[in-house]
Amino acid sequence: MTDSDLGDFSEFGGDGEGDAEGDRAGGARDADTDADTDTGTASESFERVAYEGGGGDGLGVLAVSEGLRIGEREDETRLRAYVTSANRSNVRLGRYLVAPYPDGESLFCRIVGLEYGRRFHGDDANEIHARRAMQSGDIDEDDYRFVADLEPVSVLYRDDGELKRRMPDRVPKPETVVREADDDAEIKTALKIPDAGVFVGHLAVGGEKVRTGATPPTIDYRVKDDYATGDPLAFRHTLVAGGTGSGKTHTAKNVLRQYLSEERTYPVEAGSDREVQAAVVQFDPQDEYAQMHDDNPDATREDEHRWEREGIAHGGHDDTVAFVPKVGNATYTAAHHGADQVPFTIPFSMARSRPWLAASAGLNDNQYPALQDLLQRFFRQRGADGTYEEFCAFLDDPALKEELDESGKVHEATYEAVFRRVRGVPDGVFDQDARPITDLVEQFVKPGRLSVVPTYHISDSRATETVVLALASLLVDEKLSSDPRHPRIAETPLVVGMDEAHNFLADADTVQARHVVAKFTDAAKQGRKERLGLFLITQDPQDVAESVFKQINTKVVLNLGDEDAIKSVNIPASLAEKVPYMETGQMVVYSPDNSEPVELVGLPTCLTRHGRD
Repeated sequence: MTDSDLGDFSEFGGDGEGDAEGDRAGGARDADTDADTDTGTASESFERVAYEGGGGDGLGVLAVSEGLRIGEREDETRLRAYVTSANRSNVRLGRYLVAPYPDGESLFCRIVGLEYGRRFHGDDANEIHARRAMQSGDIDEDDYRFVADLEPVSVLYRDDGELKRRMPDRVPKPETVVREADDDAEIKTALKIPDAGVFVGHLAVGGEKVRTGATPPTIDYRVKDDYATGDPLAFRHTLVAGGTGSGKTHTAKNVLRQYLSEERTYPVEAGSDREVQAAVVQFDPQDEYAQMHDDNPDATREDEHRWEREGIAHGGHDDTVAFVPKVGNATYTAAHHGADQVPFTIPFSMARSRPWLAASAGLNDNQYPALQDLLQRFFRQRGADGTYEEFCAFLDDPALKEELDESGKVHEATYEAVFRRVRGVPDGVFDQDARPITDLVEQFVKPGRLSVVPTYHISDSRATETVVLALASLLVDEKLSSDPRHPRIAETPLVVGMDEAHNFLADADTVQARHVVAKFTDAAKQGRKERLGLFLITQDPQDVAESVFKQINTKVVLNLGDEDAIKSVNIPASLAEKVPYMETGQMVVYSPDNSEPVELVGLPTCLTRHGRD
């Protein structure tokens, strides 16, 4: 073959000897260039189109190149949006978007994935491309496509002018323009967030508050608290979980302050027209909650005006009383708050119906019934005013031990084991020089009152546990009783707050632990009927008894670093993954009967006094 056989190439602008520039520009053509041969030269085919702006109010359009599908199962859904170059720097995981349908309905979505991809076929994983990119430092967004994976949340529609939501049941059209959700009513309806209720925080994504065009621009998240929309979730129980420094106590104080608002009332009984404020009893191992009596000196006038605009109860709660347990020689000082103090003691008579209070350690299935029998025999002989010291003297009777052993009622070894455990109760728990708590019930449980039980001054952890469980069981027993001894407790809507709940409501193998957990499980199950709410605060949620945990409807989860703790709160995986990285005050809320799972940011300033100078 000769050169003449190849024809004349002069019409292509070459000289027959090869052109270096021509080889680089057109000789090594890729598939994209080949596809455009009918439009002219390569340079004409790839002329860039000038583009300005972000496409009006939209972020981009729904893409159909990889399918556009909504299915009943999550893995059947394929919903992706192409994001225009001018909008890409502002797009974040978790942001909420809206895709309209032609008939006026809208699909409300959440961004669950973000991806860059090559717009044109090519290999950028090479030395030349890397060096050019490192030298220029600039990225031409038009060289790439940027796609957001969307998770459909709900369909928004209007019924007689009212905005409503339903489950996603239709696919939007291809190339539908998607925009960021920025309307307060639209977002609340789509996420099923109530307009009224107990304030918890502001809706957020990635730690940043969601902003709207309304005034105020933030989205307030509230937990429903009105019988008109179902049982108040206060009586379906709340868990606040967070590690040290996460803002757990700060958050708990802010929520409890809402329950103490004068405007928040509940019926005294089902179907009653008479309503009263709830009473709040807070067990406080770190002596922090009595500060809710005082205004926060760090709150500015601007803070207060903002809280008033949003309808958030704030300021010190005047009717806050510290009920201080008298235990041995322990003394309580309270220079850090201005609440009144009322000392009290635990009367041993409370053990008559709560035998586990009289034992210092675990009892087995033989020892617990023996203790019950001995307590009943003692109170029949000594009367209801029998004391702990008298009971110890009663047990220290060889004749009684011999009688019970010979009769077969209580074996000698069982009797001695019970006696050791009774004698092992920490000194000074019962019958101290103060009024019995059973005589103070009218003060302890009062509509609109915050009764705080500080135990920080008690050095013995077993003594603390006895005090807390004695009072908590008194409240629960009276609430659940069909014939209560203290009608005030039975008739008053009640929220029982328990900080470090894992120390008091843990699963255990002992008989008395099972009795305590069973009691609180019953309380949790019947809470909404009896207007009794548990408000548990803990840094170790995995240690709270599962039977109690399962009854909790609202979980407020702040930063937790322990993997077992995160797993135990049983929140959706998309939220659980964020928990270890959240800053102070950031939280996720999982309350299926209230809203979709959401991320929140709490108030940066506590609504009452918080912290010690």
